[in-house]
Amino acid sequence: MKNIYIYSLVAVLVAIVGFFALNAYIYNEKQAPDGEEAEYKKIAYSIDGQTVTFGSEVRYFGNELFTDINNDSRDDVVFLVTHDAGGTGTYFYVVAALSTEVGYVGSEGYLLGDRIAPQTTEVSRDPQHQNVIVVNYADRAAGEPMTTAPSVGKSAYLKLDIDSMQWGMVDATFSGEADPERMSLGMKSWIWQGALYNDGREIIPAQPSIFTLTFTDDTSFSVTTDCNSAGGAYTVSENILTFKDVYATKMYCEGSQEAEFLKLLEHTNMYHFTTRGELIFDLKYDSGTVTFR
Repeated sequence: MKNIYIYSLVAVLVAIVGFFALNAYIYNEKQAPDGEEAEYKKIAYSIDGQTVTFGSEVRYFGNELFTDINNDSRDDVVFLVTHDAGGTGTYFYVVAALSTEVGYVGSEGYLLGDRIAPQTTEVSRDPQHQNVIVVNYADRAAGEPMTTAPSVGKSAYLKLDIDSMQWGMVDATFSGEADPERMSLGMKSWIWQGALYNDGREIIPAQPSIFTLTFTDDTSFSVTTDCNSAGGAYTVSENILTFKDVYATKMYCEGSQEAEFLKLLEHTNMYHFTTRGELIFDLKYDSGTVTFR
């Protein structure tokens, strides 16, 4: 009887050890190959216009998504990082590590917000979307103080421009792509969508479609706003764009956003196009971006 008890106890111990060994094996099999995780955590990314690696200010957060962003049959990595630039703010960014034959290449970070609550990162389920990443998170409602816990669900639909390694926002219903190589400043009248500063501030037109920017020829431009008409001259050197000699009619309008809009033009440094058909202005001192469609 004593031997049976001992044999039974040994069998139970073997079963327990085998269970944990099997689970450890399954866990290890599901992890990235040896060294792969360390590699994309060691490369450089661009945050707020600065080239950075992970350290005291910029830190790896997680919410990894392994997917082939550029259709080259290699799994790339999309994940979140945080940037603590001093003070009380903790800014969350989306970055991508593009897998190439010579290793990973880091993208520019896309700012989600300050002290948000990240949830999931996934590939868009819309069959008409191609390589669109959806980042789900919770934020505060407009006007709520930063001390309020994030409770408003939001989703950022993002697509990475492989040439510039910059993220662009995609409409949830977007079903096509534009070719940045075939786009030009003078191709259409551009409608201002908004401006996003790197400190989290955002300016959205109170009257959609009112603010337009038209490059009338190689040297001049015209503007319509929620109050006056305006215009002036501009110069282009490669992708550096400078507005100058700006004039505007003098009608006064209560609550107008005209001054803010013209200031954005004044502070424009460079421009580029995206596969979403957008014109993006990069503001001076890497302080933010302005979006037109």
